[in-house]
Amino acid sequence: MDKIDSLTINTLRMLSVDMISKANSGHPGLPLGASPMLYSLFKDHLNFNPEDPNWINRDRFVLSAGHGSALMYSILHVFGYDLTMDDIKNFRQNGSKTPGHPEYGITVGVDASTGPLGQGLAMAVGLALAEAHLRDSLDCKYNPIDHYTYAMVGDGCMMEGISHEAASFAGAHKLGRLIVLYDSNNVTIDGSTDITFIDDTLKRFESYGWHTQKVEDGMDIDAISKAISLAKEDDRPSVIEIKTIIGYGAGSVEGLNKSHGAPIGTDDYNILKERLKWSYDPFTVPTEVKENMDKILAKKKSIYDEYQNRMKEHPKCKAKLDELLNENMNVDLSNLLNKEEKIATRAASGKAIQEIAKSIKSIIGGSADLAGSNNTEIKGEPYISKDDYAPRNVHFGIRELSMTAIANGLALHGGVRPYIATFFVFSDYMKPAIRLAALMDLPVIYILTHDSIGVGEDGPTHQPIEQLAMLRTVPNLSVIRPADYNETLYAWEMALNNKKPTALVLTRQALPTLDMDASGLKKGAYIASPEKHRLDAIVIATGSEVEIAFNAQKTLKEQGIDIRVVSMPSWDLFEDQSYDYRNNILPEDVPTISIEALSTFGWDKYTRGGEKIGIDHFGASGKGSELFDFFRINEESIIEAVVRATR
Repeated sequence: MDKIDSLTINTLRMLSVDMISKANSGHPGLPLGASPMLYSLFKDHLNFNPEDPNWINRDRFVLSAGHGSALMYSILHVFGYDLTMDDIKNFRQNGSKTPGHPEYGITVGVDASTGPLGQGLAMAVGLALAEAHLRDSLDCKYNPIDHYTYAMVGDGCMMEGISHEAASFAGAHKLGRLIVLYDSNNVTIDGSTDITFIDDTLKRFESYGWHTQKVEDGMDIDAISKAISLAKEDDRPSVIEIKTIIGYGAGSVEGLNKSHGAPIGTDDYNILKERLKWSYDPFTVPTEVKENMDKILAKKKSIYDEYQNRMKEHPKCKAKLDELLNENMNVDLSNLLNKEEKIATRAASGKAIQEIAKSIKSIIGGSADLAGSNNTEIKGEPYISKDDYAPRNVHFGIRELSMTAIANGLALHGGVRPYIATFFVFSDYMKPAIRLAALMDLPVIYILTHDSIGVGEDGPTHQPIEQLAMLRTVPNLSVIRPADYNETLYAWEMALNNKKPTALVLTRQALPTLDMDASGLKKGAYIASPEKHRLDAIVIATGSEVEIAFNAQKTLKEQGIDIRVVSMPSWDLFEDQSYDYRNNILPEDVPTISIEALSTFGWDKYTRGGEKIGIDHFGASGKGSELFDFFRINEESIIEAVVRATR
């Protein structure tokens, strides 16, 4: 190893340790062991330009082992990104650009928010899928998309089930531009990995169809660089296991779990400096390192400049890409509006997708092996395969969690707008990746069908009860449960224009198209059927229960009770409206009842002590239509509740 390489690697190590020590919080073990591999990657292989960090054809890098964020920030600082030494010193402090785990949109140069182990690997698969799809679909003489996706994972990532799902998908789709560096140090928080983890990981990945290599010495940057070069030559996704020592050089904690998640002590810090022959003050980047970095960055800049010049020589190719990157998501589905059709909202969503696909080229999506039930297939197009990445349909397989994380990677890349689908009850599997999408402001669309006890005979294992309440608690996630065909169309228009993720919660069973102005969906809640003469009570309903409320309104009118039916497909959209609008829809002094064939959790906010008709226990196996009566999610329950409220 050249002297300057050694000095730079030690600079990365010491910057990481210094920021962790100053914060008195962090994970020094990974930076001390893995600095050589990331230096080798960034120096010899990763194409990027810190002056244009969002360059669309840059190589992507995802630190799946996000607890090693100190190393990420050290790399970004040393390699010229807009991350100052003051930012480095502010590590893990409130409001800093260097949070405890990497956060997309907070720190320049971070391509994905990571920390929940394994999700970074799956997002890298999504990034690689987006690159392959755009590369094939643009079909240009000089392709404006032609880059690699790299991820660094640890033993913890490899233990998580999502790594199996994502790796299997990547192998089946032969994503050859995906290269994973595996920081293999055989240590986790609880101790040696062999207490629970004796996998032959490379054989596992080989069985998935990956190209595999092993570097025995994690200090050997030449061997690491050579392995990356060999990976680039293979047309399969690649994993390189690199054996490292956690907490390298840190005295009594070297190689031990004690170095994983706590600052190293003073004695061990001094031993580390002696081992690394480090004679500089804390938070120092030696002049020689800065000068060498200028040379490295000049080479990176020349690759960037060559790309820009090629784009000028091929304006049609650039225009094709720009169209996808800046595509207008405004779609008018009013030509599909229909007052007569009785249709499941999942089928209504399928009709919307066909219309949307005609005008939005960047739309891409699929289902976790339920395309026929979820109505997600773009008709007339094949599916993406290892032989052709240009189509817009994706088979994700029965992999709900990795599907959701892969969709995050698709959205992070740019140039594609992903939607994914499964049964609503399986949103439990999706939740961790939905949460990251919300954290990152990624406009992924989730199509969640079979939305209640209306699932019927499949029974309580497949009947969602608490899932809607769960999704409604996720910050920055829009959740919409439309009542009929027309509301579903407006829900899709809203989802496409959302700058954050959106969940569309849809029925299995057919619903009538109701006589109401469904455009009110855009405000989250609206008067679907007004009172005739006076306002005795309000019934709020969502989804399939709006029809039930309409029927109850007619019966109550015959009994001399005048109620208002409010359709509330989206709590979050309603909360975005002004106080005056919200108070006009739901006046505070009027008895209010809610009905929803799911958990009643949270409805007190809107009923203000009024009755909540729902189901706060698991469902049962039987005909869906019969279960609504069996569990009293019906007209009679509304009538009885309104009568009690208006006595």
